[in-house]
Amino acid sequence: MADRDLRRFSKNLYDGVARASARSFLLNIGYSHEDLEKPIVGVAHSWIETMPCNFNHRELAEHVKKGVREAGGTPMEYNTISISDGITMGTEGMKTSLVSRELIADSIELVARGHYFDALVCIVSCDKTNPAGVMAVSRLDRPAVVVYAGSIYAGSFRGRQVAVGDMYEAIGAVSAGRMSEADLRELEAVACPGAGACGGQYTANTMSMVLELLGISPVGFNSIPAMDPAKRPASEEIGRLAMRVLEADRRPSEILTRRAFENATAAVAASGGSTNAVLHLIAMAREVGIDFTVDDIDRISQRTPLLCDLKPAGRFAAPELHKAGGIAVLTQRLIEGGHVDGDAMTVTGRTLAEECAEVREMPGQEVVRPLSDPFSAEGGLVILKGRLAPEGAVVKIAHHHPHLHRGPARVFNREEDALAAVLGQRIQPGDVVVIRYEGPRGGPGMREMLQVTGAIVGQGLGDSVALLTDGRFSGATQGLMVGHIAPEAAVGGPLAALRDGDVVLVDVPNRNLDVEGVDIAERMRDWSPPEPHYRSGVMAKYAAQVKSASEGAVTW
Repeated sequence: MADRDLRRFSKNLYDGVARASARSFLLNIGYSHEDLEKPIVGVAHSWIETMPCNFNHRELAEHVKKGVREAGGTPMEYNTISISDGITMGTEGMKTSLVSRELIADSIELVARGHYFDALVCIVSCDKTNPAGVMAVSRLDRPAVVVYAGSIYAGSFRGRQVAVGDMYEAIGAVSAGRMSEADLRELEAVACPGAGACGGQYTANTMSMVLELLGISPVGFNSIPAMDPAKRPASEEIGRLAMRVLEADRRPSEILTRRAFENATAAVAASGGSTNAVLHLIAMAREVGIDFTVDDIDRISQRTPLLCDLKPAGRFAAPELHKAGGIAVLTQRLIEGGHVDGDAMTVTGRTLAEECAEVREMPGQEVVRPLSDPFSAEGGLVILKGRLAPEGAVVKIAHHHPHLHRGPARVFNREEDALAAVLGQRIQPGDVVVIRYEGPRGGPGMREMLQVTGAIVGQGLGDSVALLTDGRFSGATQGLMVGHIAPEAAVGGPLAALRDGDVVLVDVPNRNLDVEGVDIAERMRDWSPPEPHYRSGVMAKYAAQVKSASEGAVTW
């Protein structure tokens, strides 16, 4: 029988005469008495047939389970939900995406508590599953490994690499007459060539990087593409690692420290990562009792150089980062520059610096620049405040995008109305598109606006039009697009006071978001909140509980 100290939880479920009924449920569906006398490792994932992002989860789970068995444990596989941001984009269905983060975390936690797992492996991919896995294991604080199932390979369109972000810009190009519908149909057939999460440094790959820098994923695993043959044996090693983590009783609370969150933020900033990381970093930190704020994120980004040439603003997709040497190439650079603390512990029991010491950087790679030649001295995440965003707003800045914009507001209360205006070519150079009542509570669910931002860029307006919203953006978004404006319009935030024609100022160097010549308090005197979109069900529950974007849009 295995050492009972490794069965701190499962022995309560399966040991002794009184638990014979529990054992009897399992003895004829593939488990033996010997299996139930070993440590039980929950293998959680989000396999679903609605998207390519998580399509390889069941296959990887089989390899993880093999590794667990070889190391003396008994794996028990279970799965939860996922929502595809990319597929639901631009529809009412997109409101369910951020809501799913809470449900995924809750369900992973709930099954682990109910079935007394001694340790966990969480396989994650599409955007909200990444933070949800960390949130769940943080609450449980049992030995755990959270790993990313991998990026999709880049597509190829007429000799150039493409990713799903190119699709949204192509839709805008068609509406502007710059691309034919036949060309669009050809592009859509090749943009997503198989299983894996979206291939640029969009939200999924940004959060994959976050997981490694947090230390909850082992260095080197996450950047292996989903369909790379190396992913399978690496997954078996994850199963063996989970057992070593259990033997060491290494808990998430030992790994997910303030230092770890600062390291992860620096990696997001240096890679030009998704603005969604702001929400997720704050939410994950909250689960381990760390007060991590938008101001912390801005401070870290200001002192971190932008080093990666990754899509959407750059040239390369995530598989090229893997070929270059993986996330560890960037991590090693940041440690050398003093931007990341290499003494932070990882799930292996070794420090981040020790894990990255053996990185093999591909000679001549151009994905990650040297410290001596950054794209810019500051990272890609910027937090704006000001009269329109007292609690903060988030913008992702690329080295070649405008940093200052002053123009008339074009105000919309729904994403669909804004998209119709863009596709109808009613937005002019110099305009500031404002989409409000799309925040965590007002949406509810804080939709991403990639269809709108992609259409703006696709029409050639990416450098001449700004966009403000209390909703979110996809990691594939580029241009001067300001999201997460808090407090949101639905709770009486200043965005609710804006009218068509108001002159809005977006001033990135001074971290300011303002409207000129408007008495916001005076306008808000007669304001009343809009009627809720949902009065029952999961969306209504979420709207009643969710907190501000500045607090990570958590529900507790």
